[in-house]
Amino acid sequence: MPAVDTGGDTFQARFEHRWGHLTHPRVRALAWLLDSPDLLDPASVHWGGRIASLEPVTPSVAAWLGALQHDPSPLDVALGPKFYSRLGLYAEKLLAFYFEQHGLLQAHGLQVQANRNDTVGEFDFLLKNMHGDGDHLLHWEFATKFYLLEGAPDPGIFNHLIGPNLADTLGLKMRKIVDKQLALARHPAAQSLLAQPVRAAQALVKGWLFYAIGAAPGMDGISQEHGHGFWCTPAQLPQQRYVVLPRLQWLAPYKGREMEVFDASALRAQLFDLAQPVLVASVDNIAGWEVERTRGFIVPDTWTEQAAARRLTGALPV
Repeated sequence: MPAVDTGGDTFQARFEHRWGHLTHPRVRALAWLLDSPDLLDPASVHWGGRIASLEPVTPSVAAWLGALQHDPSPLDVALGPKFYSRLGLYAEKLLAFYFEQHGLLQAHGLQVQANRNDTVGEFDFLLKNMHGDGDHLLHWEFATKFYLLEGAPDPGIFNHLIGPNLADTLGLKMRKIVDKQLALARHPAAQSLLAQPVRAAQALVKGWLFYAIGAAPGMDGISQEHGHGFWCTPAQLPQQRYVVLPRLQWLAPYKGREMEVFDASALRAQLFDLAQPVLVASVDNIAGWEVERTRGFIVPDTWTEQAAARRLTGALPV
């Protein structure tokens, strides 16, 4: 398998070329959800045809995003006034807005209960048939994930791709989705909730993978086009200009004016007692905007040891 492309034609550069006019954070995040590469390869035998892909962004959808940049109030109303502490929920609400606005959404977050006190599961998205070839629904489970490669890849297992907070791995996440969540429509308690039969159940997975500096191996099952970055300890941080990314700005490549910019020495000083991984973007100042060039997780010195121990002992939470 060829290594991931780390040349000058990065995803960030391509995204800025196409979507540089989108500077509203929510609109920019939505554009990323719609136009970013799949994290997983839908054609790989590892996933058994259970991976969904969005259609390419059409000129009409691009114009719709441009209109939201001009007037984001419909999106702001849909998301409401609440503060989203969970990135996955924020991304899900953005995608639900797109599906609803384009006449595709049958249901979002529909709970299935065997009885009043027994929740079986929840449909992330029930979508109307996108191609109009039958009276069916599509069930999509949606995940936005960020994983760091610790150690050598483990073909077909994916437990070397581990979350920055050590809470899960790509392997554990996908087994839960495929074995449990995608089977929800077959549960007897779901039948009475479905206005039409579910034709297919698939997972739509977006996100970024992060590799030790200088390493970017290709992996079967992972899209060759996936967005990727680096991970390192503070001492290994390259000499560049950085912003620290708040969680709700982890999705799209950063473009803004509001964040403090650090050089590598100042950022190390900020992170002298680092306890949890922090996501940063290296930035270039272009026409008064700080524009992301690369991104990476800065991890505590003990992170690698902890990640290896978690993975090797099988002690990762399910």
